[in-house]
Amino acid sequence: MEQHDYNTCVNNWADALFRFACKCTGNEEDARDVVQNSFEVLWQKKDNVAIDKGKAFLFQVAYNQSVDIHRKQKRVSYPEEMKEQSIYEHNEPSDLKKVLDRALNTLDEQSRALVMLKDYEGYKYDEIAQITDLTASQVRVYLHRARKKLKDYLVSVEHVI
Repeated sequence: MEQHDYNTCVNNWADALFRFACKCTGNEEDARDVVQNSFEVLWQKKDNVAIDKGKAFLFQVAYNQSVDIHRKQKRVSYPEEMKEQSIYEHNEPSDLKKVLDRALNTLDEQSRALVMLKDYEGYKYDEIAQITDLTASQVRVYLHRARKKLKDYLVSVEHVI
C-alpha cells in the first residue's frame, strides 16, 4: 500500500469507522481515539495490507480496540456513576433514535458490534466473520440472538414510552 492508497482509505472509510467506533464504545472521545489508532496501525502495517483489504483491516482493528476499551472500563468502577436508574424514570421525550440507542446499549460488546457491522454498515456475513475472528455460522447465530434481544426490548412498552 502506497501513501496515495492510504490517503484514499482515510477519505473513504474515516466516517464509517467513526460511526462504528461510536456505537461500539458509546463515547465520541473514545471513538476518535479508536479511529486514530486504527489508521495509525494501518500506516504501520501498510506494507503487509493490500489496498482491497484496507477496509476490513481498519474495521477489525477498530473492533479489537473497542473491545479493549470496554474491558478496561469494566475494571474501573466509579461509585457516583453506579446509581440505580429505573426504566420508568425517563422524563425526556422518547424519540426513535434515543430508544434505539438504549436498545443497543442493552447488548454486550460483541453483539452490538455484530449488529453495527451488519445492519448499519452493510457488511456480509463472511466479511464480519473475518473482522471479528468468528466463523460465518457463529456470526449468524450471534446476530440472530442479538436481534431477538433487541426485538424483545423494543416491543416492551415501558422501554419505548
